[in-house]
Amino acid sequence: MPATYQEQLEEVNDDLVQMTRLVGSAMNRATQSLLDADLSLAEAVIDFDSRIDALANAVEERCFDLVALYQPVARDLRIILGAMRIAGSLERMGDLAEHVAKQARLRFPKASVPTELRGTFAEMGGLAEAIVSKTGSVIATQDVSLCADIARHDEEMDRLHRELFTIVLSPSWKYGVEEAIDTTLLSRYYERYADHAVSVSKRVVTIVTGEPYVAVNLDRT
Repeated sequence: MPATYQEQLEEVNDDLVQMTRLVGSAMNRATQSLLDADLSLAEAVIDFDSRIDALANAVEERCFDLVALYQPVARDLRIILGAMRIAGSLERMGDLAEHVAKQARLRFPKASVPTELRGTFAEMGGLAEAIVSKTGSVIATQDVSLCADIARHDEEMDRLHRELFTIVLSPSWKYGVEEAIDTTLLSRYYERYADHAVSVSKRVVTIVTGEPYVAVNLDRT
């Protein structure tokens, strides 16, 4: 028996939650490949990105079909259009995890991160894991009170990003230009990852409350 309209909306939501799990796993493994200079793990993350892309495309196609078949209005239209935007942000988060893994692969067998900065990048990886887990919960439950936790995680990620930038620009920086570029790029990938999670949470707020979406300043990945 074909799924009802409501069941199809729920399936779209389930796919979005699954995407948060996939991009969370991708960044977790990308961070590990970065810290351990693990080439095989980095390549696995890079290969895995196609699975995230495929699910994002499937969500978008299903949303187009729902609009064409049912001509939704009001909240249902917000759900469908919001789902398309959310899938796009989650796909970008997968890309950022892939960028981290590619950086680990590029410098192999050398580590991309100076020894004394490993703790900071491990902390950024932990924040990324926490923020995407909370993002999945927001999508699944539509409990917008959880968005405050996501915002706090994002602020902490921003702080670490600024901290690393200050270290790289410091006169006491004892590494070369290549290491400075690596550190800056990697830090930026984690910072963008958190920004996309904030964007997703704001999309859910719009879906639930009808309030206008307040854009997050996101660079294209």
